[in-house]
Amino acid sequence: MSEETIYTANPGKQLIRTVDGVDYQRIPIKTHLITKADRMEDVVLQYAGDKMQEGDILFISEKAVACTQSRAIPMEDIKPRKLAVTLSRYVTKTPAGIGLGIPETMEMALQECGTLRILFAAFCSVIGKLFHQRGWFYIVAGPKARGIDGPTEGTIPPYDHYVVLTPDDPNGTARKLDTALGHPVAIVDINDLGANILGFSQKEPTMDQLAKVLGDNPLGQRIHPHGHHPQVLNQSQQRPLSCGRSDPLRSCDLSGSFLSLDTLFLRYHTIWRR
Repeated sequence: MSEETIYTANPGKQLIRTVDGVDYQRIPIKTHLITKADRMEDVVLQYAGDKMQEGDILFISEKAVACTQSRAIPMEDIKPRKLAVTLSRYVTKTPAGIGLGIPETMEMALQECGTLRILFAAFCSVIGKLFHQRGWFYIVAGPKARGIDGPTEGTIPPYDHYVVLTPDDPNGTARKLDTALGHPVAIVDINDLGANILGFSQKEPTMDQLAKVLGDNPLGQRIHPHGHHPQVLNQSQQRPLSCGRSDPLRSCDLSGSFLSLDTLFLRYHTIWRR
């Protein structure tokens, strides 16, 4: 049986993407729902170990990594201060998800980034809007604030009432998983608005090249056409782990048990192979 008949793309997505004249295959692989009880080294070996080939790169969703690091926090355990409540009211809602638009996620941004930095970011955001410039808040607040996700419609339980932070030390974690697996590993944050490579265990290919290969969001979560909630997939269709390959270069993508339009948790991963 050919590889193409064994592996299928996530619903609404393509298995193969061409970048700079090279075809990359992103192969979805189903996993269990990853929690803090899991060791990511065990997860990648269990689900991707026998699927990886020479030249493959494994991609893992940042949400999967964060949850194994106990960085998924129940909403009821977060006690937002008045400042968090006030600041969250001024967050612009986008199709990317809830972001810092609720007191609980804003509170975690204050804790993760520091109160002074978030206040300065808010000030810069106001100045930026005077010049019709957007995005200054997250530029100043940094990736820890940008990566915080709150629950949205369609999030798989129990994470439908959790706030998920960015993973600790994504580069170091990627290198540790590379050692365990024997193949390059990248930790990624991708959705229909773009791809961001948070950590990669190797110097080549570049993070920009990896982002291009994943730029069409092969994980499959989509923006709802009438709002900022992701379109929900049936759990039997969700694939947070995927593997990708190409002829000259093959890569595998383990995209985490949480595939999110920032906040949608899925139960499949993806291997990318060129």
